[in-house]
Amino acid sequence: MVLKELCLLRGVSGDEDRVRDFVRAHAEKYADSVAIDRMGNLLAFKKGTDSHKHVMLAAHMDEVGFIVVGINDNGLLSYEPVGAIDPRVVVSKPVRVGDSEVPGVIGAKAIHLQTKAEFEKMLRHDDLYIDIGAPSKAEAEKLVQPGDYVTFQSDWREFGDGLVKSKALDDRVGVMALMSVLENEYPCDITCAFTVQEEVGLRGAICAGYNVEADEAIALEGTTANDLGDVPDPLKVCRVGRGVAISFMDRTSIANRPLFQRLRDTAIAAGIPWQLKQFIAGGNDAGAIQLSRGGVPTAVLSVPCRNIHSGSSVASFSDIEAQFSLVDRYLRGERE
Repeated sequence: MVLKELCLLRGVSGDEDRVRDFVRAHAEKYADSVAIDRMGNLLAFKKGTDSHKHVMLAAHMDEVGFIVVGINDNGLLSYEPVGAIDPRVVVSKPVRVGDSEVPGVIGAKAIHLQTKAEFEKMLRHDDLYIDIGAPSKAEAEKLVQPGDYVTFQSDWREFGDGLVKSKALDDRVGVMALMSVLENEYPCDITCAFTVQEEVGLRGAICAGYNVEADEAIALEGTTANDLGDVPDPLKVCRVGRGVAISFMDRTSIANRPLFQRLRDTAIAAGIPWQLKQFIAGGNDAGAIQLSRGGVPTAVLSVPCRNIHSGSSVASFSDIEAQFSLVDRYLRGERE
C-alpha cells in the first residue's frame, strides 16, 4: 500500500529527501515536467486537455519530529522538537536517531523519584531526554551527533472499523492523494506541489506559491479531529469517519468563498461524504500560498486525524478516499 510506504519513510522537517525521492520516482511516470526548487519542494506539472485554468494542489512531505541538540556526559541526548509536539505524548516513546536509525527511548525522571511539585506540573521537553543505551558521552558520539534528526518509531496498524494508526498521516495522506491525481487526465493544467517544512512555518509553500503561477490552489491536509472523550460538540474540529473536512477558515487562511462553495457543491452533487471543519484551529500551506504574488484563491480539504503530531495518529480509510474523490471530481468537472 502506497500510504503505508509513505508513512514509514522518515521525513522530519528539513530532512524530506527520502519522501521526495519516493514521490519523484512516481511523478516522473505521469507528469509532463518535474522540478525541485532550491527550497526542496517537488513541483510536478501536468498539462490539461482544455487548458483554461491552472490549479495548484499542495501537500507537505514533512512530519513532526525532533533534532539532537546536545550529548550529555552520561550519554543521554538533549533534543528540541521540530514542529508542534505536546511533551506529554512523547514520554517513554521509542524513536530512531540519525541516518543510521539508532534506536532510542524518550524518558523522564521515574515517578518514584519525583517530588509532589514535579509530579503535579506538566513535563517540558527540557525535562526529557533520549536514551540510546550509551554509558557515556564518548560512546554516544560514536553513534549520533548534534543535528541528527529523530523520528517516532511507530508501526503501521490497521484496526477497528476501517481505521489506521501510524506516524506521519499528517500529511502523507495528502501526498498520496496528489500522487494519485497525477495518474489522471483533467481539463485544467495542474501543478502538484509536494512541499517541505510546513510544520515549522509553511516555509516550502512560501516559495512554491511564488514559483507556481496558479489561478487557484487547494491544500490537501491531515487535521486534528478532537472528537474523543467528553469534548463538547462545538469544540470538535471534525470527526473521524464522517468524510473529508472542508475548511472555511483556520488560523492561517480564510477560504476563497466561491472556491469553498464549488468544492462543497461538488461533494453534495457527487454524494461524497464531507463535513465542515467547524472549529478554527491549526494552519497549513494554504496560508502561505494565499499571500503569494498578487494573491491566490485557496481552499483546504483535510482528513481528520486523532492524536495528531504524535507517533500514533489515527485516521479512517473512508475519509482518506473521500479527500481524493472530492479533489478528483472537482478537477474533472471544473469549467470557467
